[in-house]
Amino acid sequence: MSSAPRSSHTPEPGYTTVAYGGVDVLVGERRGAYPYGNSLLVHGSTSSLVVDPSLSLVAAAPPADVVLVSHAHEDHIAGLGRYDDVPVHAHTADLDGLRSREQLIAGLGLLPEAVPEIERLLRENFHVRGRPDAKGFDDGVVFDLGGRTVTVVHLPGHTAGHCGFLIEPDGFLFLADIDLTSFGPYYGDLGSSLGDFEASMRLCAEIDARWYGTSHQKGVIEGPEEFRRRLAAFAEVVERRDAALLAYAAEPRTVAEIAEHRLVYRPHVEAPQVRSVELRTARQHLDRLLAAGRVEEVEPGRFRSR
Repeated sequence: MSSAPRSSHTPEPGYTTVAYGGVDVLVGERRGAYPYGNSLLVHGSTSSLVVDPSLSLVAAAPPADVVLVSHAHEDHIAGLGRYDDVPVHAHTADLDGLRSREQLIAGLGLLPEAVPEIERLLRENFHVRGRPDAKGFDDGVVFDLGGRTVTVVHLPGHTAGHCGFLIEPDGFLFLADIDLTSFGPYYGDLGSSLGDFEASMRLCAEIDARWYGTSHQKGVIEGPEEFRRRLAAFAEVVERRDAALLAYAAEPRTVAEIAEHRLVYRPHVEAPQVRSVELRTARQHLDRLLAAGRVEEVEPGRFRSR
C-alpha cells in the first residue's frame, strides 16, 4: 500500500478517489466545495465504512457495511439514498436531524419565512428524506473494521453533535466542517456554540496525526505543523468578527443592525438562511464581548463598544 496519495477517476462522474494509506478520500466535484463535499471510504479486513456520503455520491457510490455521519447537515447526507439497506450512525446530539428532514430544518433555527425554500432545497437538491433507523454513538466509540479502527472524536460547536473520526493505524483525522476554509468557523444553527467550536479547535490542535482531512475544498493536510498553522488562520476569523463588531458598534447598535451589517456573509450573498445565521452569530459575539467588558449595553437592546 503506497504511503503517498494516489488518484483515480470513478467510472461515472461525481468524485475522484485519493488514497491516504488505507483511507480513500472521495473528493467531490469542485474539490468538495459546497454544495458538494469530501466523503471517506475505509476498508478493514472484515468490513468497510463510508463517512459522510455527499452529493457527489448520488450518481455512483462505493459499497459499504456501515455509514457514519459527522453531523446532520444536508451536504453530508445527500448520498444516503445509496445506502438504504446499510446501518447509519451519528452522534446522539444530531440524531433527530438525521432521522427526520423536519427535525433537521428545525435545528437550523431559521426565520419562518425561510423555511419553505430550505425545505424545497433539502428535498429536491439534496435528496434528504430522513433516516428514522439511524443509530446514535457517543464520543470515543470505536468501529473495528478488522486491522483498522475508526474512533469518534466529538467536536461540537458547528452543531451540537459534530464529530471527527480518527482512523488508525493510518493516522488520519477527519475534521468534517472544521474545514480550514477562508469562510471561517460556522456556528449559526440553533444548536451551534461559538465557545464549543473554539474548544473543539483547541482539541484538534492537540491531536498528532499524519493526515488531516476536511469536508470541503482544503482537502487533506499532511503533518501536524502545517495543520496547526492552517487551523490558527481558520480560528483567527473569529477574532476578525469580534473586531468588525467592535468597530461597527463605536456608535450604539441593536442586534438587528449588527446582523444587517453582517459578520459572516459578504454583503452580496443572498440566501434564505443568511438573516437567521447573522442574528445568531451577532448575539453570540455580543454575549462574549459583554462578558469580557469590551461592549456595554447603553440602553435596553442597544450596545456600544468600550
